[in-house]
Amino acid sequence: MKSIIYLIVGVFFGILMYKSEAASWFRIYEMFEFGAFHMYGIIGSALFLGVIGTSLIKKFDIKALGGQEMQLKPKDKSIARYLVGGTIFGLGWALAGACPGPMYVLAGSGYVSILIVIGGALLGTFVYGVLKNKLPH
Repeated sequence: MKSIIYLIVGVFFGILMYKSEAASWFRIYEMFEFGAFHMYGIIGSALFLGVIGTSLIKKFDIKALGGQEMQLKPKDKSIARYLVGGTIFGLGWALAGACPGPMYVLAGSGYVSILIVIGGALLGTFVYGVLKNKLPH
């Protein structure tokens, strides 16, 4: 039953991303050129709703679907890790024309070439998992 809920939420998210044009390479390019507010509005809305959602989860001690505790612990603060990680993420986003959420939306929309990007993202995630304990904190 839990898998069906995740599937429904994922399909809804994919439709929302596609219809809002958040998966559009043109919209992403337009954002990096500071040509329109469209993507900044979407990102700002997501940030606003995420802050509200996280606050409500903490305030009412909301549990996950399976009853597990939400892991909302403070993260280690380090300028270098955010600078390096953000730069790598931003470069990948600019080169691929899509961040992780829209990559799957584009694949579902029939853009077969995005599968190369998804493969690269999965490989990068795997390499990070292997090297994580060897990286400086």
